[in-house]
Amino acid sequence: MKFQPKTKNYKTKVEESFERQQFMKLINAKLIAVQPGYCEIHVPYDSNLTQQHGFFHAGVISTIADNTAGYAGFSLMEENSSVLTVEFKINLMSPGDGELLIGKSHVIKNGRTLTICKSDVYIVKNNKEKLCASAQLTLIELKNSPDKI
Repeated sequence: MKFQPKTKNYKTKVEESFERQQFMKLINAKLIAVQPGYCEIHVPYDSNLTQQHGFFHAGVISTIADNTAGYAGFSLMEENSSVLTVEFKINLMSPGDGELLIGKSHVIKNGRTLTICKSDVYIVKNNKEKLCASAQLTLIELKNSPDKI
C-alpha cells in the first residue's frame, strides 16, 4: 500500500529520532531503510543480547518489532509530533538463533490518531533468512509533542 507522508523531511525526522534512542545504541541497532509507511532495522549478534541458550533474547526481538513499527508509523506523522506504542501482540515462531536480526515493518492503517502496523522479525544464520517473529502493533500520534531528548 502506498502512503503519503505529511512532511517532506519524513526520513530525516525518523533518522534523528532513532539517533536519540539510547537503547538502540546499546544493542547496536542500525536503521537500514525508511520509506513512507515502512522501516527496516538490523541488530548484529552480541552475546550480551542473548538468553540462556545463546539465542537472541525475546526482549530484543520484541524491541525490534516495536521500533520498526514505531518508525514506519512515525514516517507518516506530522512534523511536530511523536509516536508511542499503545498495544502490541507478538508471536515468536522460531528461536533467535543466528548472527543477525532483521526487523521489517509496514503500516496497515494510518488513522488520524491511531496507526496499525505489522512487523516481521527475521533471523539470519549462514546467509539464510528465517521468520522468527511476527507482531501487530497499535501506535498513537502525539500531535504538537516532539521528542523530548
